Amino acid sequence: MPKITKVEQSVPSIKQKKKVAAYARISMESERMNHSLSAQVSYYSSLIQKNPDWEYAGVFADNGISGTGIAKRTEFQRMIEAADNGEIEIILTKSIQRFARNTVDLLETVRHLKDIGVEVRFEKENINSMSGDGELLLSILASFAQEESRSISENCKWGIRKRFEQGIPNGHFRIYGYRWEGEQLVIVPEEAAIVKRIFQNFLDGKSRLETEREFAAEGITTRDGCRWVDSNIKVVLTNVTYTGNMLLQKEYIESPITHKRKKNRGELTQYLVENSHEPIIDKAVFDYVQEEMARRRELGPLANKSINTSCFTGKIKCPSCHISYMHNLRQDKGFQEFWCCGSRKKKGGHCNIGGTINHKKLKKVCADVMGLDDFDEAAFLASVDFINVPKKYVLEFHMKDGRIIAKDCPNTGHRDCWTAEYRAITSAKRKQNPTCRKSSVMTGKIKCVHCGCNFRNQISKSSGTDGTKHHHWRCAEHNGCNTIGLRDDHLRKMIADVLEIREFDENIFNEQIDHIDVLSASEIVICFKGGRKINRTWIRPKREGKPWTDEQRAKFKKSIQKSYTPEKRKQMSEHMKQIRKERGKAWRKEE
Repeated sequence: MPKITKVEQSVPSIKQKKKVAAYARISMESERMNHSLSAQVSYYSSLIQKNPDWEYAGVFADNGISGTGIAKRTEFQRMIEAADNGEIEIILTKSIQRFARNTVDLLETVRHLKDIGVEVRFEKENINSMSGDGELLLSILASFAQEESRSISENCKWGIRKRFEQGIPNGHFRIYGYRWEGEQLVIVPEEAAIVKRIFQNFLDGKSRLETEREFAAEGITTRDGCRWVDSNIKVVLTNVTYTGNMLLQKEYIESPITHKRKKNRGELTQYLVENSHEPIIDKAVFDYVQEEMARRRELGPLANKSINTSCFTGKIKCPSCHISYMHNLRQDKGFQEFWCCGSRKKKGGHCNIGGTINHKKLKKVCADVMGLDDFDEAAFLASVDFINVPKKYVLEFHMKDGRIIAKDCPNTGHRDCWTAEYRAITSAKRKQNPTCRKSSVMTGKIKCVHCGCNFRNQISKSSGTDGTKHHHWRCAEHNGCNTIGLRDDHLRKMIADVLEIREFDENIFNEQIDHIDVLSASEIVICFKGGRKINRTWIRPKREGKPWTDEQRAKFKKSIQKSYTPEKRKQMSEHMKQIRKERGKAWRKEE
């Protein structure tokens, strides 16, 4: 028998090239450092492109950005995004310090890259993130890098404080009203005039808000062309530099890792350099302004003349939000005057207590608490310390003699403003503009004979399981009316059938139908303009069900099986045995 040997086809395997990128960073912008960054970029570009097993995926370089964070390193983020997209398989970097000085950021990034199969190689430390002991070495060396960063930061701070002791500021800070000429602050006359005007307005009793509005009306802007706002004006009024003195270390960096800037409120030593430059504001005037600001701060809103205040301003407190209630006026639905928690005025603010306090009702409750027939402001200020709102529509009066009195204060403002005059005005507006919101051609034409009210158009979910929304017409009287909601689409079909037209037409409806009387839950009378009437029986639409899917059936079956435990099975068995014993052979026939 002949010997047969199978000769396989030999196909040369093509080795897949690895996609390799590099990361470089410097933390300070200088000519020497920029040269260092250029050298890193050139070195890694050449190194990757010379290797025949590698495919060049780029060099990502951040210039003049600290390695203690990731948020501001745009190139670093772009590199991670490219790795997530499968464009990089290996990342080369000079050292751990260049990659990250924050231990947490370093480990999280390396672990993320390891999970997606991207290898990181640190040249100086000779560490590969894919190796068994790579993460341990990274943790130790990254901690050293972070500590080194903290040490460098402390050394820099020490040098800055030594300069502070000599009266030398940390760089040329920007301040409105001055410019730097060499190492000396020099007055800018045009800006200095604005600074003097801000102080003079405050001395004249004007609030910062009034100054802001005044400058906006005259088109006066800041150095950068921006509008003067309350915060800018406050900075000017509290800056001691305008007196010819400099206060150094007014702010400090909390940590070299977070880089969070905080105001120095006594945590660190401050240095006052007297007569360092020409003043714009006299020191005595500046000190008086600080005292006046403190006095106005104690008074709160009562010190601001540009705000409409009353005896209740700052007196009504929300114990949940720890904010005072604010005064509000509303005239779009009749005149309403009420108080609400100040947190609701803030963007995205929410008060857990909720509700509002009607102003007239508040005065009446206050008069009852003080035992007066009519409310008296002087008596209120003399006897009431403050008012807490522990829950909705309840006021807790804290009297100055130590007593605490709780009173109900329901809000009836909307009902009180809905007077006959306002109702007539609203009705006239709706008649003049029949196409107002939520109105249709049938608005005002569907009448309830039982209570004399019109039917209103509402949107609500259908009774089916799909939750589809439909328009319904319902009587405005909610209590004691035996009518039901009329679904708009079914009602239109009925009217089209009465008018003997294929589809409902608004123009034909307006020409022929005067109104529709609803007698009960099933009787409707369509009244024509010529006096003719047609009775119709309203049949409530059938429930619109939706068949279960296979997934729903499987889920229900699983839940039943889960609940049908051996204990429950035994209990049901004993129960059925008892029924059979009591009823005998005919137990199946009994109900």
